[in-house]
Amino acid sequence: MTEYVLPKVWTWEQPSGGQFASINRPIAGPTHDRNLPVGKHPFQLYSLATPNGQKVSIMFEELLEKGHKDAEYDAWPIRIGEGDQFGSGFVAVNPNSKIPALVDRSGSQPVRVFESGAILVYLAEKFGEFLPPSGAERAETLSWLFWQMGSAPFLGGGFGHFFAYAPEKFEYPINRYSMEAKRQFDVLNRRLAESEYIAGADYSIADIAIWPWYGGVALGRSYPGADEFLATSEYEHLMRWAKQIDARPAVQRGRKVNKLTGDPSEQLHERHDASDFALRTQDKLQPADESEAVKDDAI
Repeated sequence: MTEYVLPKVWTWEQPSGGQFASINRPIAGPTHDRNLPVGKHPFQLYSLATPNGQKVSIMFEELLEKGHKDAEYDAWPIRIGEGDQFGSGFVAVNPNSKIPALVDRSGSQPVRVFESGAILVYLAEKFGEFLPPSGAERAETLSWLFWQMGSAPFLGGGFGHFFAYAPEKFEYPINRYSMEAKRQFDVLNRRLAESEYIAGADYSIADIAIWPWYGGVALGRSYPGADEFLATSEYEHLMRWAKQIDARPAVQRGRKVNKLTGDPSEQLHERHDASDFALRTQDKLQPADESEAVKDDAI
């Protein structure tokens, strides 16, 4: 590796980010005018089936599974590889230009909610599900939710980027982030040795947040070859939990929402009704490629 000599002041002089160079930039704000579509349901979700995107669609499907008819939603794809996240309409909902973003139109005025963890808490409190109302159980759930929000960037933007997406393979960053990824898997494995679910005896938004990231890697769905490279099969309790969550019908539906790549039978480009899962979107199917599942979080 050629040693990098730090300049006194960093300037943006060349594309950076390998295959993501075309959408990486050091400034915020919109690049073009584009209004977001609005469907008929109370909730409008603008997302993609990355781990962060899956959290919210799984949450909605779990709420519907419990009989909350007011949780009906329209899910619109944001094609991050094409820069949809920099459209003026999306930036108005999320000034950080990251998926997922939600607009709640159930009240007199639309409410925007961005950041996946914030959306999970918002929906949990609105419907009184998957988050204890008070006490130690609530504190434990929120602690694990925020553990995920703080830890997953090391798994995605650290390990995932250098293992799967960086234009060249370098030993130092791969070793650095592999060590941290395995430490995080060990944290979860130890916790799940003493608890059926992440936050305790009950399924919660902590499981919904953590599973798309760590379950995705453990089950071999994220970063091809990463499960073998990190020896995720050695984490017995985490593997039990990952398979247990994977078997939930709402999870199976939610992980397909706004999925644009991979096995065509797993793709649902837009979601407007429960029947869409049987009549899944067929237009513009792309060849099998699981990279879309994690790219937003690995840039």
